[in-house]
Amino acid sequence: MAHRPIQAFIFDSDGTLVNSEEPGIEVIHHLANQAGVELSREDAMRRFTGLKMKDVVDWIADRLPKPFEQGFHESFTMSIRQEQTRRFNEGLQSIRGAKELLDYIQLPVSVATNGPREKVELTLKLTGLRDYFSHHVYSAYEVGHFKPSPDLFLHVADRLGVDAKKCAVVEDSLTGITAGLEAQMEVFALAEPHTIPQHLHEQVVFIEDLLALKQHLIEHRNFSTFNKDTS
Repeated sequence: MAHRPIQAFIFDSDGTLVNSEEPGIEVIHHLANQAGVELSREDAMRRFTGLKMKDVVDWIADRLPKPFEQGFHESFTMSIRQEQTRRFNEGLQSIRGAKELLDYIQLPVSVATNGPREKVELTLKLTGLRDYFSHHVYSAYEVGHFKPSPDLFLHVADRLGVDAKKCAVVEDSLTGITAGLEAQMEVFALAEPHTIPQHLHEQVVFIEDLLALKQHLIEHRNFSTFNKDTS
């Protein structure tokens, strides 16, 4: 794969920068089982990673053992958010190598998430990553576009003042990887290759972890002529 020039990085948050994907989905799995929807933890991880909350709750509601009552979607979503916040506050870690990578990249960096503002602000703050991104943290709920649509990433590129084709996306889910490719950005996939359709393999750069991405950039890129600017 030819190396395109990179002038900015766009990161997903859950499962990419902060280790919130697994405990967050464990909460959904537990509450779904309590509501009578039977699925394994592995199925929940596979099915819900990268999805917006509405799609998750719709899927659960459609499989309830009895018709749901009025207001179920709102109350179930609130229960998930409250329990996730409790879990995160018990002790949330950044993904291995996140700080080292962000310290190395001397380019504009941003976060683009399908999650709500309050969640991404909390998880970035708890893991000590919030200050890396200034005001360049974007929620699909506020922008009005959710991955796998490319429009969230295109919006971020516009706000950064960088051509979309010169942006790199770092993602851990098929949803985000698809959005990055549709936006014609370079995509670094923090995912197991078997979880990504074969026809996409040649279009992305698979990375084992964020330290491996830092090493890849050291070996294949030269950012010394750029200055980080998140103004």
